[in-house]
Amino acid sequence: MTQGRILPLLVTFALPILLGNIFQQLYNMVDTWVVGNYVSNEAFSAVGSVGPIINALIGFFLGLSSGAGVVVSQHFGAGDEEDVNKTVHTAIIMTAVFAVAATAAGVLLTPFFLNMMKTPPEVMPESLAYLRVYFAGISGLMLYNIGAAILQAIGDSRSPFIFLTISAALNIVGDLIFVLVFDMGVAGVAWATIISQWVSALLVIITLIRTDTCVKLKLSRLRFDREKFERIVSIGIPAGLQMAITSFSNIFVQSYINYFGADTMSGWTAYGKIDSVMMLPMRAVSVAATTFVGQNIGIGDDERVKSGIRVAQLLSFVSLGIAMIPVMVFAPQLVAFFNAKPEVVELGTLIIRVMSPCYLIICVYDVLIGVMRGAGDAKAPMFIMLFSFVVFRQIYLYVMTNYIANEVVPVIMGYPLGWLVCAILIIYFFRKSEKTRKYARL
Repeated sequence: MTQGRILPLLVTFALPILLGNIFQQLYNMVDTWVVGNYVSNEAFSAVGSVGPIINALIGFFLGLSSGAGVVVSQHFGAGDEEDVNKTVHTAIIMTAVFAVAATAAGVLLTPFFLNMMKTPPEVMPESLAYLRVYFAGISGLMLYNIGAAILQAIGDSRSPFIFLTISAALNIVGDLIFVLVFDMGVAGVAWATIISQWVSALLVIITLIRTDTCVKLKLSRLRFDREKFERIVSIGIPAGLQMAITSFSNIFVQSYINYFGADTMSGWTAYGKIDSVMMLPMRAVSVAATTFVGQNIGIGDDERVKSGIRVAQLLSFVSLGIAMIPVMVFAPQLVAFFNAKPEVVELGTLIIRVMSPCYLIICVYDVLIGVMRGAGDAKAPMFIMLFSFVVFRQIYLYVMTNYIANEVVPVIMGYPLGWLVCAILIIYFFRKSEKTRKYARL
């Protein structure tokens, strides 16, 4: 990332991340497709609507993973191989501890979260069955993500992609076997998911053990380095809190959706599956920008950082545009793929066509957030996103539903309005932050 033409570097780095994330999204997409077509409408709503709960619990750890990735990329860019290796071993120990905590918290708090979301009684049993199995095996997902963050930080985005491809294929086969052959319902798709996640975790750990690079993992070197841990958490905790609290706030948003009943939940669920894929090009470019910035800051090349920001933002707009048009055109067919019930298709299509153009707002701030984290400024994005996606959005939803119009479209518009507030604030603070203002003269 510190030498060569920037556009080919970002594209070749982001493309495996994009493809890998697509396969990772296949986990839940295949789950929802199988239950939507072979179990019941209630099961489809259950599997699709629990996303905020899952993301709330693992979001905090994913932020810590990004913190580890930034620290590794900065040491790697500066050529400090010993510091890279210390960071890797500290990150693995940290992951083991958080994996135990996340498993216990997920299993114990599932009923509380579902009640908070005002889950309808007819959907509650299926939601409980899915989440309890999912959280019991969530440590596999956490191990994969920390390993993938480490590999991506040194420029290897290909290996995580290959591992996700393998595990996604296993998940598809597992879903069909557990549901169609063993008739296990939503618990079956949850078992298929966690088994495939553990396969990807084992593959990434084996890669770290067998590599000859500075990220080589040795059990004999597993020691906790306080200085590296503090650097990881100084970047990772703000990012993790932002992800966790934002996802937690979506539990309340989901309660507004659940108010309209199972068909609306299903339409929102179908949109959510498509939304998660449309976001992936921007997310891949943002991860590439974070690694690019971290490595070039490590060697002190400010001009290359500026050029990288310009190229990454252009790439983000282009990639979204390519994805957005066919999604809007074929929205009815995409929704029907998950659930062919006419009421669900009609509502899901409406939501997709209203929301899709608004994703251009995300392109404005997503790369800048990646750059700020790569530069070591994780607190400003955390506070901005918490205000935009939690405080502003909850105030908007309360006022809208209680005093203006308690209807589906006004409710979902809380999302793009939150994105707009976030974009304005991120641009302002990017130009004011001590760590990034020198890169703002683009």
